[in-house]
Amino acid sequence: MAWLELRGVTVPLGDRDVVRGVDATADGGDFVVIVGPNGAGKTTLLRALAGLVPVRGDLRVRGHDPARVDRRTIARQLAYLPQQYDLAFPFVVEEVVLLGRYANQRGFGLATEADLAAARAAMRACDVGDLAHRRFDQLSGGEARRVILAQALCQGAGCLLLDEPTAGLDPAHARTIFATVRAQCDAGALAIVVTHDLDLALRHGRTMWLVAGGRLAARGAPADVLASDATRAAFGLHIHVGALPSGEPFAVPGEPA
Repeated sequence: MAWLELRGVTVPLGDRDVVRGVDATADGGDFVVIVGPNGAGKTTLLRALAGLVPVRGDLRVRGHDPARVDRRTIARQLAYLPQQYDLAFPFVVEEVVLLGRYANQRGFGLATEADLAAARAAMRACDVGDLAHRRFDQLSGGEARRVILAQALCQGAGCLLLDEPTAGLDPAHARTIFATVRAQCDAGALAIVVTHDLDLALRHGRTMWLVAGGRLAARGAPADVLASDATRAAFGLHIHVGALPSGEPFAVPGEPA
């Protein structure tokens, strides 16, 4: 049984189906990058995987419907990073990161040494260790984004669902974040990441899902998907895939299709 299974998954929002008839599987060790044009249904699909919106069809995480499992239990399996994150209280960064440990704690606010060690490791991985005692509401957008990613890593879940984790980040930090997520997958985790950075998706992803018009239009190795007719049709332009002298691959938008 795969870690994640979707059979005919459709997500209705309002009077229309935003995601339609998705069939896919993913397992531990895979790094799935979801790409597609604006409004294609990528975020809605990710929210469905997290059990946050109702679906038709069959969706299973470790054999269970995430919408029917209590949130503390599902939080031990899934860590979800949304596009937007609002925090009403003036917590410092370390406290925000430790919020990711709530599903593993026996009592609210009673952080153990293991919790603190997980938080410190996550902050180091996201390069926010020096911000530990800064107020979250006083951070820049990029700093806040890295802190929330650290919270997701701190959760210790086997599956990471990340919606545009590098939005607003400078190139160096964006590259580090993708490398960090890839390292989690190399250690056995499953990551499913929505991104508009096709170059990072190509370099670090293992599997690419192209979402267009609410459907899973293509899936496979990132280089193959980016070079496909489906991708050209979805974006309305050619994606040039090549390799640097070092052998490292790259992807850049080309001329209109």
